[in-house]
Amino acid sequence: MTGYFIQAFVYLCAAVIMVPIAKKLGLGSVLGYLIAGVVIGPVVGLVGEETFAIQHFAEFGVVMMLFLVGLELEPRMLWDMRHRLMGLGGLQVGLTTVIVMAVAMALGMGWTIALAIGLIFSLSSTAIVLQTFNEKGLAKTEGGRNAFSVLLFQDIAVIPMLALIPLLALPELVEQAQSLAQQATNGHEEMSLVAGLPGWAYAVVIIAAIIGLVVGGHFLSRPLFRFVADSGLREIFTATALMLVIGIAALMSLIGLSPALGTFLAGVVLANSEFRHELESNIEPFKGLLLGLFFITVGAGIDFGVLFSHIGQIIAITIGVMLIKAFVLFVLALVFRVRGSDRYLLTLSLAQAGEFGFVLLGFSAQNHVLPADLVQQLSLVVALSMFLTPGLFILFDKVILPRFEGGPNDREPDDIDEKGTVIIAGIGRFGQIVNRLLVANGIKTVVLDHEAGQIENMRSIRIKSYFGDATRPDLLHTAGIEEAKLMIVAIDDNERAVELVKHVSHSYPNVRVLARAYDRGHHYALRLAGADYIISETYHSALTLGTEALKSLGVHPFRAEQLRSSFIETEAMSKEALYQTWKDSTEENKFNAQYLELFLQLEDALGEVMKSERGDKQPRSERGWTPPPKGYAKVVAQMQEDSDSFQG
Repeated sequence: MTGYFIQAFVYLCAAVIMVPIAKKLGLGSVLGYLIAGVVIGPVVGLVGEETFAIQHFAEFGVVMMLFLVGLELEPRMLWDMRHRLMGLGGLQVGLTTVIVMAVAMALGMGWTIALAIGLIFSLSSTAIVLQTFNEKGLAKTEGGRNAFSVLLFQDIAVIPMLALIPLLALPELVEQAQSLAQQATNGHEEMSLVAGLPGWAYAVVIIAAIIGLVVGGHFLSRPLFRFVADSGLREIFTATALMLVIGIAALMSLIGLSPALGTFLAGVVLANSEFRHELESNIEPFKGLLLGLFFITVGAGIDFGVLFSHIGQIIAITIGVMLIKAFVLFVLALVFRVRGSDRYLLTLSLAQAGEFGFVLLGFSAQNHVLPADLVQQLSLVVALSMFLTPGLFILFDKVILPRFEGGPNDREPDDIDEKGTVIIAGIGRFGQIVNRLLVANGIKTVVLDHEAGQIENMRSIRIKSYFGDATRPDLLHTAGIEEAKLMIVAIDDNERAVELVKHVSHSYPNVRVLARAYDRGHHYALRLAGADYIISETYHSALTLGTEALKSLGVHPFRAEQLRSSFIETEAMSKEALYQTWKDSTEENKFNAQYLELFLQLEDALGEVMKSERGDKQPRSERGWTPPPKGYAKVVAQMQEDSDSFQG
């Protein structure tokens, strides 16, 4: 028992020391964990052979991570992702496998060995990539979403790979593979519910297990969680969450499927559960610790003896694999029209081999596909490529990203030397009018804008404004957001506007948020983010112009104003239903068929209202108008006819 305590203390000490240092140096936590593993393993020798056993346990962090990823998705969202999932992900796996296989065969390897190596190196590290995305805020970028689609397809592809690899067995490797399997399992047979089953029976078991998982997760999880929640004991809910994840992982392992994929599917099933957030908060700490432990074991597992004896070959293979994967990803990014820095993010983030590579390498050895010495070298290639990945993210941050974000706007924000009742984010044509109206009425404002040229233009006409990104919390603090009464969001970047509204509405609930929407979808997103009042920038001006157009076409001014008011009232009645439909739709397809149907119903309702007489339902704005006389439309038509005859 004392030995376990000492080992745990060594791993925790390495993490506590190295990870904060790596974060402060801008290297990221993943590289910190990897360096910690190298220090306590090959360098100092504080850990030994138990590292490989611990690594198998720590891989459960990947399982938990995919469960949490699944909780953030919905089945409809997965369906909407199908094009990127199957197209981008499928092509990445297929093309990488073919190219790596071709290179391996050119180097003199048999086609079965070459195919197995191609399949193994087609996978990337879900653990490193998603962890880094979350730390750097890249998960919601276009490059991040495409990378996630590829990773998700790779995790699904592990299942057919596990089925295909045994078919590539070489008879001459039977003895070596059996020896390696015995060493890996310490003389114990792996438990399995499908061993010896014919193919059709194995397929039935898999289908039954997946159906049982989906049905059970949907119908049985809620009563279970409700029963546990009624006890009022948080630790029991935590135990229930762990029981669920571990149980599903065990079931998937017993039927020969990927535990990570099984828990991911369970997470998707529970994505709509009212207990989702409670599950996330209970699983997250365990996931973080186990993932960190996994990265440490990767670093500690690097065998410097084998590495130095084949250093040229291993480094060449590592660089070659990463270049091949980067080339394939870059070409696919061009084909799928991933633009700007997102193209390079997709390319660099997935250029490494993945943690499932260790699993497939061991599985290939056990099934007589790869010789033991080659497995050892390829394991070092996988580990080394994972070790180099944080460096690729640093390259992206320091070299590539500035190329796309450079220019006159990349300067330090101005020092804000005053505070006001109202903070205005964005001083374009919309924000200018708002600011002029407030200032003319003696209201103190603080204006922020991220366009340096616009700031200079405002200062030339004596409108005091400050250069800076209003989405930065520190800049808002300097501008006096704590004492402000209003926050007006008029920036042109839709996504940044939504993020700003979300931050202010959640962090400063006493500040009322007024926002300008670019279009209908942006209006809904701002409302969902917590804006108190939203106005579409062209809505009222377009209505005014449309009303004037009706008058110009002979509609009496009273009737034109009447129709304008009817239009506004009819839209207002449909606004809530349209918003709820948009809100309940998936991220991939917000304006789906259901939304379109409701919108068409609104258009039909507008047509009916425009044809009907208002009677006494006249708003206050119409009372100053003189109603048209009876037969006014006929008089106008007759006048128009007489005018045409005169001109003729």
